[in-house]
Amino acid sequence: MRYHYDVPGDDFSRAGHASSEIKKTLQRLGVPADVIKRTAVAMYEAEINMVVHAGGGKADVTIENHAITIVMSDTGPGIENLDLAMQDGYSTAPELVRELGFGAGMGLPNMRRNSDELSIRTAPGEGTTVTMVIRIPEARGAAE
Repeated sequence: MRYHYDVPGDDFSRAGHASSEIKKTLQRLGVPADVIKRTAVAMYEAEINMVVHAGGGKADVTIENHAITIVMSDTGPGIENLDLAMQDGYSTAPELVRELGFGAGMGLPNMRRNSDELSIRTAPGEGTTVTMVIRIPEARGAAE
């Protein structure tokens, strides 16, 4: 199953819509709760980053039997120093965004923590593509 969402830029009221929809879909499919939570957190963090830093972007999600693949892409300014951005608490969010409760510098670290695989392609001035894979464990007891 494949899903596509446009993530609007500079609209915090709609940030998280795509991750919420995917969460509902995974619940309907009977995916384990821990996998749903990891998927929702990782995707939500990517959505917020798009709104804060890139003026929005696109979310493409593929759900297969053994994995969920999330590709978040934008045409924003890119990440200048990826190593620094991966550190807990590092943030380049403007003060206004922080006053709204966002921009704590946990987006990329939370994506890393909640993904089984994380790949980030970015370059200043060229945008960013984040690919996250969350594996779905095989159901226990089915063959027992």
